[in-house]
Amino acid sequence: MTYRHDPALEFLGQMQSRDLDDLVYCLTHDKDGEVRFTETLTSSEPYKRYHPDHQKYWQLVAAELQCFGANSFATLFRGGRGVEYKEILTDVCNKVKVNYNKYDSVENIEGQLLGKIFSDAVAKMTPEELKTLASELGIDHKDGITPELMVASFQTIFKLGGFKSYKLTLIVVNWVWRMIFGKGLTLVANASLMRALGMLTGPIGWAITGVWTAVDIAGAAYRVTIPAVIQVALLRQHFLCQQQGIHIPTSLPSGR
Repeated sequence: MTYRHDPALEFLGQMQSRDLDDLVYCLTHDKDGEVRFTETLTSSEPYKRYHPDHQKYWQLVAAELQCFGANSFATLFRGGRGVEYKEILTDVCNKVKVNYNKYDSVENIEGQLLGKIFSDAVAKMTPEELKTLASELGIDHKDGITPELMVASFQTIFKLGGFKSYKLTLIVVNWVWRMIFGKGLTLVANASLMRALGMLTGPIGWAITGVWTAVDIAGAAYRVTIPAVIQVALLRQHFLCQQQGIHIPTSLPSGR
C-alpha cells in the first residue's frame, strides 16, 4: 500500500492525531466493531509502532482510503497505489444519486453530497424537529420553517464556510455515523449540539437508513468509502476553520 500524492488529502498531514480517530476507525473496523478483513493499515509497521498517534502515519491512512476506492486488481498493477480522492468522492456521489458538477472543486462536491443527505433527512422531520434543528443552527424561523427553507439554509451556510458550516457538517456526519456504526462520532465539538446530534429517531432515521440499506446491497467497498468520504468532508471543514483562525470549542466525549 503506497500513498498516491493527492492535493485533496494533503491537509490530513496538518490535523491532530485525535482528529483522525474516526477516519481510521471506519477504514479499519466494520459496523460490528470487528477489524475489516480487507484492511491493511493495522498490519503496517508504522501503525503497530505509533498507534494511536495517527499523525505519524497519516499518509498510510490516506493510502488506505485510496485503495478502498480502487479496484483491487488494478491497485496491484499500480504498485499498491489506489486512486485520487476526487475519483472516490464522485463515485460515492453517483452511488447515492447526488446532483453535482464533476468539474467543481472537491469542497463543493462534498457540500453537494452532505446536502443530499441533509435534504433526505429534513424531508421526513416533524415541524417540531425542524424548529429544534433550526434553533441549533441559528436559523430564524419566526414565520415558520419548512424542509425547503432548511435545505436552502444548508446551501447558504455551507457556501459561507466558517464555524456554522463546520457545525452543520458535524450534525450530518454524526447522523450517518450512528446509522452505520450504531454510535456517534468520537468527539463532539460543542455541548450545545448534543440535542441536534441526537435527532436520529423515527422518520429522520428511516430516511438515512434507506440510503445505507441500498449501499449494503451495492457492495462492501461503499460501506467503507461513504463514511470515509463524509468524514474527510468534516475534517476539511475543521481544517478550513483553523486556517481562518476560527476557534473550535473544546471537544467533549459523545458517548462512543
